[in-house]
Amino acid sequence: MLWQSSPIDVFTARAGSQLGGGWKLLLLGDGSPTRHLELLTGQTVEVELIAMAPEPPEAMGAPVEVSELVSPLLRRQVWLCCGAETLGWAESWWTLEEAHHHLPDHRQPIWRNLTAGRAELFREVDGLAQVDGPWLQDRFGHPGPYWSRHYRFFRQGKALTVIREVFSPALERWLGPAVPN
Repeated sequence: MLWQSSPIDVFTARAGSQLGGGWKLLLLGDGSPTRHLELLTGQTVEVELIAMAPEPPEAMGAPVEVSELVSPLLRRQVWLCCGAETLGWAESWWTLEEAHHHLPDHRQPIWRNLTAGRAELFREVDGLAQVDGPWLQDRFGHPGPYWSRHYRFFRQGKALTVIREVFSPALERWLGPAVPN
């Protein structure tokens, strides 16, 4: 991780002040990034499942909010693709029981799984960051750094999942420059 905002800056909307409007809405808004990608590109978001496996509660590098979830945990990692273009990478941590209940189709985006059952949820963005990695550059086909965020879904006041997403600079085609001059 190259840089990360403080949780208070995210909560008070001071984080991301350097971002252009579209990027600010995507990264700090409480809407569905899957739905946003579909609206921007006009294409269905397809998920390429990388891994879905048990995760120890003290996972290295996981957002601190993962500690709010009840063990045993499941970690899911996916690429988010629109047509031939990969526009995002995401990982999520779930209580094993909740994962089986809310992710009946592991190859679908979380948003599509949750809205199929009309689940009532509250999303809270907890972090904004810039990250880098050769594996991201290889897949996105653009050099980093990359904008990232993590958030929680709550149901009836209880944390349901923690999700971290990283977005491709290719989104500038629809959103404009992430950081305007």
